Amino acid sequence: MNSTYDEQMAVRRSGRRAGETVTRQAILAAAQASFTERGYQGTTIRGVARDAGVDPALVHYFFGSKKELFTAALALPYDPADLVRQAQAGDPAETGTRLARAVLDLWDRPDVGGRLVAMLRSAVTHEEAALLLRDFLGREILLRLAQVVGGTDAERRAALLASQIVGVAMLRHVFRVEPIRSMSIDELATWIGPTLQRYLTG
Repeated sequence: MNSTYDEQMAVRRSGRRAGETVTRQAILAAAQASFTERGYQGTTIRGVARDAGVDPALVHYFFGSKKELFTAALALPYDPADLVRQAQAGDPAETGTRLARAVLDLWDRPDVGGRLVAMLRSAVTHEEAALLLRDFLGREILLRLAQVVGGTDAERRAALLASQIVGVAMLRHVFRVEPIRSMSIDELATWIGPTLQRYLTG
């Protein structure tokens, strides 16, 4: 029995029309919303299936386990290398502020920010999600930031940069602490840019 037939049978059981792309995207959208709102621990395969209007068998069919669903839901429609390019484009003395502005803008984007928030919220409540976050930070963020830093102690400086960025993101998007939550991107970048610059060149 081939995979197409399996999918069609699962779709028929769920009462939805056949259509792999539409069904998969509906599940992903429901998963992204659930991980953002409820975190890793509070999200279940059955809950995602219910929100997507499909049979739970379809969630397993497309994504396998909850861990694999989490990983797929957090795949970013954005190339982190763009942060490096934006940070490096201009006066080296203003790299920290440009980096801050680029990161803050990324977190505020509706197609990206929700996934990053889900990643943070899940990481503080579940060890498996924390491991995935550490892997993402190391592979996609710290290595990119190390390219911006260069020179001596690049990895240490990049880790300190990431600590500042993640800390601000937690306060702004997860804990929603004022006035950080309501500050504009330009205003917040002006405040934290010099700190990032010190990590870069201090």
